[in-house]
Amino acid sequence: MNTMRTAMLLAAMTALFMGVGYLIGGSGGMTIAFVIAAATNLFSYWNADKMVLSMHHAVEVDERNAPEYYAIVRELASRAGLPMPRVYLIDNPQPNAFATGRNPENAAVAATTGLLQRLSPEEVAGVMAHELAHVQNRDTLTMTIVATLAGAISMLGNFALFFGGNRDNNNNPLGFIGVLVAMIVAPFAAMIVQMAVSRTREYAADRRGAEICGRPLWLASALDKIARNAERIHNPDAERNPATAHLFIINPLSGERMDNLFSTHPDTGNRIAALQAMANEWEGPASAPDMHRQPDPAPRSAPSRNAPQANADPGEGQSAGPWGGRQQNEAPSRQAKTKCSPKSNPWGRNPTGPKGPWS
Repeated sequence: MNTMRTAMLLAAMTALFMGVGYLIGGSGGMTIAFVIAAATNLFSYWNADKMVLSMHHAVEVDERNAPEYYAIVRELASRAGLPMPRVYLIDNPQPNAFATGRNPENAAVAATTGLLQRLSPEEVAGVMAHELAHVQNRDTLTMTIVATLAGAISMLGNFALFFGGNRDNNNNPLGFIGVLVAMIVAPFAAMIVQMAVSRTREYAADRRGAEICGRPLWLASALDKIARNAERIHNPDAERNPATAHLFIINPLSGERMDNLFSTHPDTGNRIAALQAMANEWEGPASAPDMHRQPDPAPRSAPSRNAPQANADPGEGQSAGPWGGRQQNEAPSRQAKTKCSPKSNPWGRNPTGPKGPWS
């Protein structure tokens, strides 16, 4: 299904490039546009993941400079039966995460420093399990290519304005009107391409992620915290590269709450409700995270791996992970916030954290 979807997106992108080329320069412009589109598609397949990581200034980390974060991903990948992905950290206070890569063997997951600072280890595990579910479902190829192509489509409007301004160009069959059409249609088409990646993949990744980490309520609590913080904390890299917004677990664009017809993400409340229903199916009625708490007044340091948790969740039989050291039937509580022993930074024992452009 993803292979067919990717092929259709590539074909649509090529057709759009050729159409705009025809409006700008007639048959000659269409030929040039075809060559550009073919090169863009080929480049996107092999390099889109690197471009996306670069756009967000992601720095690769390992068990030496981010031991706790890396251990969570390693344990979850093992439980999912996936190869160990490359692990990246983004210096950004907004809690968020995404996965990229053309296949599981070349996958990468990235989390922001805000995610590690503001969420408990259990919630981080829920988020990273969701991202690994995208890898396992092979969504990452489609998602990453769409991010690159949507950005390219958005640039077509400027391309049309710059190269199509000559109203006397005899090769342009529609003249300046054609250029105006291209300028208007291209950005809208970029949004349609992003929407073409069905929002149902998020629900599927939520469900599979909950299965991987073993606790639907961990992910439900994480989604609530991320959504509330994303509304008030700006993500400058995402604002500069809005075509990548659909990659993230929650829309990173501050104030973007178009959640019905034109949203790249499903409604967060609906996703949380689906996870709560999933938890009830597994365990019966249980304590669930309060999805209507006020935002935390300030970011917290990442909690200790052995920190005590709130009220227990009655589920049993889940295997321990790097968030272990506690009973395996614990989950976030509706009645109390998680109390954690703070650390000086979100990457555990390394006092300086991973090296990157923020050093």
